[in-house]
Amino acid sequence: MKKFSKLLFGTPGIPGSSTKVDSLHGVKRVHELGLDAMEMEWVHQVPKNKEKIEDVGKMASSLGVVLTCHAPYYINLNSPEPAKKYASIYRIVNSAEMLQLASGWSVCYHPGFYLKMDPKVVYKTMVKRFKAINLELKKKKIDIWVRPETTGKPTQFGSFDELLRICKECNTLPVVDFSHVHARDNGGWNSKKEWVEMLSKMEKKLGRVALDNMHIHISGIEYGEKGEKKHLILEESDLKWKDLLKVWKEFKLKGVCITESPNLEEETLLIKKSY
Repeated sequence: MKKFSKLLFGTPGIPGSSTKVDSLHGVKRVHELGLDAMEMEWVHQVPKNKEKIEDVGKMASSLGVVLTCHAPYYINLNSPEPAKKYASIYRIVNSAEMLQLASGWSVCYHPGFYLKMDPKVVYKTMVKRFKAINLELKKKKIDIWVRPETTGKPTQFGSFDELLRICKECNTLPVVDFSHVHARDNGGWNSKKEWVEMLSKMEKKLGRVALDNMHIHISGIEYGEKGEKKHLILEESDLKWKDLLKVWKEFKLKGVCITESPNLEEETLLIKKSY
């Protein structure tokens, strides 16, 4: 797996200023902007054209742009329906297959929903599903990070503590979306003290390897009692993002940060420059 000496910054998808709306031109534009990474948004479906994906990977490698991807939204590893369960596992593994073809680094996915079930029961189900994913990845000789993301609504599996526990048990690392954690708690986790507590807990539970291989999401966010509503530009949100960057510096984080803002490249450049 790739290792980085610092924190890199990238866009969630193809920059709006790209001359063509495809990943190949997106990678070129990311490089022209002086950014480091691009997250391919496979939220509706995983691409099927292996040759094109390999071309994107070659372009990214030649320009020094790191590729990540977001797996489809249509995933619920807690589904009691066998067809949905297996389809969810397939979409995650298929995302990893394609990203590896592109010489990518890390897959992000949303694990699923509680479906009004006991969270303890859901956790046990998720462990089984995570281990099934690991087995498929091993069979297919996939050697990139495949990570569950902290989720923004209390109805979704994926609180920060849940993911630390399950990642420890299933030998992986989480995608930490600081905005989701903030929204899920209806405005909590928005101070230096809380972020220091977060990252300290992560290091203690998963080891320094976790802080040296961070896959981060950040954006402004609107939320309420039911958690996340929508992403906002940073200045329209109450997230104390400048203080958050200071905590990242303090912990000497390494890895990739994707700025999931409606203003893709502008906010990513802002975060990188501020950092």
